[in-house]
Amino acid sequence: EMNETANILNNATRKSLIILDEIGRGTSTFDGISIAWAVAEHILQHIGAKTLFATHYHELTELAGIYKNVKNYNVAVHDDGEKVVFLRKVVEGATDKSYGIHVAKLAGLPMEVIERANEILGILEGHNISVEGKGKPAVASRPRIKRRSKTSFRDDSLQLLLFTPRPNEIIEELRKLDLNNMTPIQALNKLYELKLKAEKE
Repeated sequence: EMNETANILNNATRKSLIILDEIGRGTSTFDGISIAWAVAEHILQHIGAKTLFATHYHELTELAGIYKNVKNYNVAVHDDGEKVVFLRKVVEGATDKSYGIHVAKLAGLPMEVIERANEILGILEGHNISVEGKGKPAVASRPRIKRRSKTSFRDDSLQLLLFTPRPNEIIEELRKLDLNNMTPIQALNKLYELKLKAEKE
């Protein structure tokens, strides 16, 4: 990914059409945002080519308020608070919300995992990254996520068992996933695979 990005930045001209997808996804969140932000600025300031820049980093939408040549677009979603419908329509404007956890729920992940994901999301959303001055992303301090209390699990998980329960293979696979190195399509395919396994149990 970085080799391809380097090739684009070193060889593109004002007459080029640049299409970039999820730049910075293969590293940590803060590194990824920083790289994606810097790449976008370099294209704006030094190349000037028409560019389609797809990203899940909502922080990058701030560029539209800094550079007049930047426009935000998103894929429309109908969300009434209870049900989410993906409309498959591109509309102008930024979005500050992702639906990864909703997709995970549709794929059939255990509700315990979905509830914990929402809990962690609430913590992370309290530590948003904001913009300080022109063209400078300000990174908030890393939030601390506490270990989940055993009492927060369902009551039936607290029952005394005669034998040690068999580890849940689906949860074990989820723990091993390297999300930073997965594309959205790979993640959806993996979710579908886990859903099929869950249906067989």
